Amino acid sequence: MSIYAISDLHLSLSIDKPMDIFGSKWENYIERLRENWQSLIKENDTVLIPGDISWATYLEDSYNDFEFINSLNGKKIILKGNHDYWWSTMSKIKKYMNEQGFESMEFLHNTAVIAENTVVCGSRGWSIPKPNSAEEDIKIFEREKIRLINSLENAKKISGERIVVCMHYPPVEQGNENRDFINIMKEYKVEACIYGHLHDASHKRAIIGDFSGIKLKLVSADYLKFSPVLLYE
Repeated sequence: MSIYAISDLHLSLSIDKPMDIFGSKWENYIERLRENWQSLIKENDTVLIPGDISWATYLEDSYNDFEFINSLNGKKIILKGNHDYWWSTMSKIKKYMNEQGFESMEFLHNTAVIAENTVVCGSRGWSIPKPNSAEEDIKIFEREKIRLINSLENAKKISGERIVVCMHYPPVEQGNENRDFINIMKEYKVEACIYGHLHDASHKRAIIGDFSGIKLKLVSADYLKFSPVLLYE
């Protein structure tokens, strides 16, 4: 009963969006992902997937992608990424998944979920504001902070040994003094934060390891070579 993580699956089984245009590392990535996943994950394990799940624009066009995820071993806890245009209201997403018989997935949105003795919270996050950031970006950033707080407040209702936060965007950036997401996590005594969003050369900008008392881990699929990483066992 272990907990793993991997983000940025960027599945395109429902639409024509080949990922190998982004480099050779994406060749046959779905087959590699399936093989690695099935060899590691057992049915009673949990996999955290913080964003960029499917390239589908609409929920009804995402069937093949979620059928693929549902066919994989384990329970999946899914968070929204910046490319998840299919994302709708929680009621619509749950209704759609139930209608299709996709029972192995839960979705994080202002909520918290228990996985064994770990309480999982999350917020998509956003680009950390800079002095020249657009007003709209600052508004989105502030809204995501509220969503993270809402999720962490829900965690108070759940008994667990630790709190882990899923974010799609990095919670902190190199050379940027803004620590708002980190400070919120410290206030709620979060143990670790996993995030994705960064690809290729951006991997070098990732802040990984202990940061202000919180364990940060990059889990983008291409960074992990399409193999879920173990968080807890």
